[in-house]
Amino acid sequence: MQKRALGNTGYQVSAVVYGGIVSMNDGQEASDRYVAWAMERGVNYFDVAPTYGDAEEKLGRSLIPYRKDVYLACKTTQRMKVDAEKELKRSMELVVRLKQEGVLRKVGFSAHSEQAALRLLELYDFDTALFPMNWMLDRNEGIGRALAKKAKEKGVGLLGMKSFIERAWKDDAEKAAYPKSWCKPFGVDQTELRVAAMKHAIEMGSNVLVPPGNFENFSFMVEHADEALQPLTDAERQMLDNHFKQVAEYPFFVKSNGGWPV
Repeated sequence: MQKRALGNTGYQVSAVVYGGIVSMNDGQEASDRYVAWAMERGVNYFDVAPTYGDAEEKLGRSLIPYRKDVYLACKTTQRMKVDAEKELKRSMELVVRLKQEGVLRKVGFSAHSEQAALRLLELYDFDTALFPMNWMLDRNEGIGRALAKKAKEKGVGLLGMKSFIERAWKDDAEKAAYPKSWCKPFGVDQTELRVAAMKHAIEMGSNVLVPPGNFENFSFMVEHADEALQPLTDAERQMLDNHFKQVAEYPFFVKSNGGWPV
């Protein structure tokens, strides 16, 4: 799999990264198998958070043989109100100090509100941003374009998540088939749409892609990563336009709610 520059971090990162949710709730043996499979195919960036069930524990053990060969991103569970800049400043003062001391190598943020993400880029010199870069959001409200532009201007590495998402869930029964995904990913029978959606996220400005949580989605993205780095064709763009008309009534992310969730 091709490696791509992650903004100005100096890191060359696999085009598809490993989201820790893949390891969540599937047991240690499965996590070990998933990680070994990923390493064999060149994945070198792993992302995890304390809110991902037992993923930190399982992924941590799975990475022991490979730790020196990969980048590991971990999140904090802290949440700030949109207008609580004083609280954010106090937190960032600690983060900056830890970075200066070498405890942290790079500092990034994850957001689902483009307004909040743009504000964060104004306030601090982040190294990376994790944000939904999705074909549907782009067509619905143009979400993601402004952030991608600002990230490129500032040299911030942009990790595009939710590129594989088709729409919001219609009901709980439908959601039960994908317990690790907060919104509906494209199905296994929608190969062309899946690849087109990946291409679209790269075209929007994503440096690399973060797949939905289950292993099948992750493995598909890895196996089609090089294809996804090819230009989005006019036929693929039209296919996404046509599909948007079929699912537009089920948006999973809207600006009027601050971004997330619907």
